[in-house]
Amino acid sequence: MSTPDPAPFRCFGTGDPLYERYHDTEWGRPVRGERELYERITLEAFQSGLSWITVLRRREGFRAALAGFDPEVVAAYGEDDVARLLADPGIIRNRLKVEAAIANARALLALHERGGSLSGLVWSAAPDPAPPAPREPADVPALTPASTALAKALKAAGFRFVGPTTAYATMQACGVVDDHLVRCPVRAQVEVDRV
Repeated sequence: MSTPDPAPFRCFGTGDPLYERYHDTEWGRPVRGERELYERITLEAFQSGLSWITVLRRREGFRAALAGFDPEVVAAYGEDDVARLLADPGIIRNRLKVEAAIANARALLALHERGGSLSGLVWSAAPDPAPPAPREPADVPALTPASTALAKALKAAGFRFVGPTTAYATMQACGVVDDHLVRCPVRAQVEVDRV
């Protein structure tokens, strides 16, 4: 009897198909679209204090509840929409986070009105030169001076629930930094995508 091939190495997520797919095809890949960045910032804010898989499992619920993360639609939400969202079992029902999602959509539109972009703001935090590839999970920081500066810039632009740790998680998720471990087979493709 032959033994099954071992699962390929992943930085995280092995054993959960949803988590594996997120790791292999999305985490660390460059994201520059305004709606896509708004989605990532929103989801990272909802993740605060929870595990990422909890948010990932509700992602489709969030997309349905928040109009596909269309900032123009979400920015127009009022108290009835807040009540609707707080009653929606398909998302994480936390009033402060729900209100932050709406406030952040408004902040994004205000940023556009001033001639700025969320992409420009987020990508301004990209380290140059890029740090060396982490060898072990312990080498991956929870926050950096760049994420602290990004959090400050986002807050100055009116965004909420965007502390330095959440800003760093957004930087990781959107490819601003590549924290795939050096032995992770996905890292090489992510580096190609980031060029």
